[in-house]
Amino acid sequence: MSKRRLAREYALQTLYITEAASMSVSEATLYANNFYGNMEEDTFPFCKDLVNGTLICKKEIDKILSSYATNWSVERMSAVDRSILRMATYEIVFSSDKAPIPAIIDEAIELAKKYSTDKSGKFINGLLDRIKAERKNG
Repeated sequence: MSKRRLAREYALQTLYITEAASMSVSEATLYANNFYGNMEEDTFPFCKDLVNGTLICKKEIDKILSSYATNWSVERMSAVDRSILRMATYEIVFSSDKAPIPAIIDEAIELAKKYSTDKSGKFINGLLDRIKAERKNG
Protein backbone atom coordinates (compact mmCIF):
# COMPACT_ATOMS: atom_id res chain seq x y z
CA MET A 1 0.00 0.00 0.00
CA SER A 2 1.37 3.40 -0.96
CA LYS A 3 2.09 6.00 1.71
CA ARG A 4 -0.57 8.37 0.35
CA ARG A 5 -3.19 5.61 0.22
CA LEU A 6 -2.41 4.76 3.84
CA ALA A 7 -2.70 8.45 4.76
CA ARG A 8 -6.08 8.68 3.01
CA GLU A 9 -7.26 5.54 4.79
CA TYR A 10 -6.26 6.90 8.19
CA ALA A 11 -7.82 10.26 7.34
CA LEU A 12 -11.08 8.54 6.39
CA GLN A 13 -11.12 6.62 9.66
CA THR A 14 -10.49 9.83 11.59
CA LEU A 15 -13.22 11.73 9.72
CA TYR A 16 -15.69 8.93 10.35
CA ILE A 17 -14.89 8.80 14.07
CA THR A 18 -14.90 12.59 14.26
CA GLU A 19 -18.43 12.71 12.88
CA ALA A 20 -19.69 9.81 14.99
CA ALA A 21 -18.31 11.39 18.16
CA SER A 22 -19.11 15.03 17.16
CA MET A 23 -15.48 16.08 17.64
CA SER A 24 -14.15 19.55 16.96
CA VAL A 25 -11.28 20.19 14.56
CA SER A 26 -8.83 20.45 17.46
CA GLU A 27 -10.10 17.18 18.99
CA ALA A 28 -9.77 15.46 15.62
CA THR A 29 -6.21 16.77 15.26
CA LEU A 30 -5.36 15.47 18.73
CA TYR A 31 -6.91 12.11 17.83
CA ALA A 32 -4.90 11.92 14.60
CA ASN A 33 -1.70 12.94 16.42
CA ASN A 34 -2.21 10.26 19.06
CA PHE A 35 -3.08 7.42 16.72
CA TYR A 36 -1.23 8.23 13.53
CA GLY A 37 1.69 10.31 14.72
CA ASN A 38 3.96 7.31 14.23
CA MET A 39 3.42 7.39 10.45
CA GLU A 40 6.42 8.19 8.35
CA GLU A 41 7.38 11.87 8.47
CA ASP A 42 6.45 12.56 4.86
CA THR A 43 3.04 10.83 5.19
CA PHE A 44 1.59 12.16 8.44
CA PRO A 45 1.36 15.82 7.34
CA PHE A 46 -0.71 14.73 4.33
CA CYS A 47 -3.07 12.73 6.56
CA LYS A 48 -3.39 15.63 9.00
CA ASP A 49 -4.05 18.09 6.17
CA LEU A 50 -6.83 15.89 4.80
CA VAL A 51 -8.51 15.70 8.22
CA ASN A 52 -8.10 19.35 9.19
CA GLY A 53 -8.86 20.73 5.75
CA THR A 54 -11.96 18.60 5.33
CA LEU A 55 -13.31 19.62 8.73
CA ILE A 56 -12.50 23.30 8.27
CA CYS A 57 -14.13 23.40 4.80
CA LYS A 58 -17.00 21.06 5.68
CA LYS A 59 -19.82 23.59 5.17
CA GLU A 60 -18.48 24.62 1.76
CA ILE A 61 -17.86 20.99 0.82
CA ASP A 62 -21.40 20.02 1.79
CA LYS A 63 -22.78 22.83 -0.40
CA ILE A 64 -20.78 21.49 -3.34
CA LEU A 65 -21.89 17.91 -2.67
CA SER A 66 -25.51 19.02 -2.37
CA SER A 67 -25.37 20.88 -5.66
CA TYR A 68 -24.05 17.84 -7.56
CA ALA A 69 -25.82 14.97 -5.76
CA THR A 70 -29.02 14.54 -7.72
CA ASN A 71 -31.86 13.35 -5.48
CA TRP A 72 -29.51 12.87 -2.51
CA SER A 73 -29.02 15.12 0.49
CA VAL A 74 -25.65 14.94 2.22
CA GLU A 75 -27.37 13.84 5.42
CA ARG A 76 -29.02 10.92 3.60
CA MET A 77 -25.70 9.48 2.40
CA SER A 78 -24.10 6.77 4.49
CA ALA A 79 -21.60 8.10 7.01
CA VAL A 80 -18.72 6.29 5.29
CA ASP A 81 -19.65 7.55 1.80
CA ARG A 82 -20.15 11.05 3.17
CA SER A 83 -16.70 11.00 4.78
CA ILE A 84 -15.06 9.71 1.60
CA LEU A 85 -16.83 12.30 -0.54
CA ARG A 86 -15.99 15.15 1.82
CA MET A 87 -12.32 14.17 1.96
CA ALA A 88 -12.02 13.72 -1.82
CA THR A 89 -13.89 16.98 -2.48
CA TYR A 90 -11.54 18.78 -0.12
CA GLU A 91 -8.58 17.32 -1.95
CA ILE A 92 -9.95 18.16 -5.41
CA VAL A 93 -11.23 21.67 -4.68
CA PHE A 94 -9.45 23.15 -1.67
CA SER A 95 -6.12 21.37 -1.06
CA SER A 96 -2.93 23.12 -2.09
CA ASP A 97 -1.43 19.68 -2.83
CA LYS A 98 -3.17 19.47 -6.25
CA ALA A 99 -2.78 15.74 -6.72
CA PRO A 100 -4.03 14.49 -10.09
CA ILE A 101 -7.83 14.31 -10.05
CA PRO A 102 -7.97 10.76 -11.52
CA ALA A 103 -5.73 9.57 -8.66
CA ILE A 104 -7.95 11.22 -6.04
CA ILE A 105 -11.09 9.71 -7.55
CA ASP A 106 -9.47 6.27 -7.86
CA GLU A 107 -8.39 6.35 -4.21
CA ALA A 108 -11.90 7.38 -3.13
CA ILE A 109 -13.40 4.48 -5.10
CA GLU A 110 -10.93 2.05 -3.53
CA LEU A 111 -11.80 3.31 -0.04
CA ALA A 112 -15.49 2.86 -0.84
CA LYS A 113 -14.90 -0.70 -2.05
CA LYS A 114 -13.03 -1.50 1.16
CA TYR A 115 -15.23 0.27 3.71
CA SER A 116 -18.69 0.70 2.18
CA THR A 117 -21.27 -1.07 0.02
CA ASP A 118 -21.01 -2.67 -3.43
CA LYS A 119 -22.79 0.31 -5.02
CA SER A 120 -20.79 3.01 -3.25
CA GLY A 121 -17.87 2.97 -5.68
CA LYS A 122 -20.09 3.85 -8.64
CA PHE A 123 -21.96 6.50 -6.64
CA ILE A 124 -18.73 8.14 -5.48
CA ASN A 125 -17.15 7.92 -8.94
CA GLY A 126 -20.15 9.60 -10.59
CA LEU A 127 -20.38 12.39 -8.04
CA LEU A 128 -16.66 13.15 -7.93
CA ASP A 129 -16.49 13.09 -11.73
CA ARG A 130 -19.01 15.96 -11.74
CA ILE A 131 -17.28 17.80 -8.89
CA LYS A 132 -13.87 17.80 -10.60
CA ALA A 133 -14.94 20.88 -12.60
CA GLU A 134 -14.84 22.82 -9.33
CA ARG A 135 -11.05 22.64 -9.11
CA LYS A 136 -9.55 26.08 -9.40
CA ASN A 137 -6.45 26.52 -11.52
CA GLY A 138 -3.39 27.09 -9.49
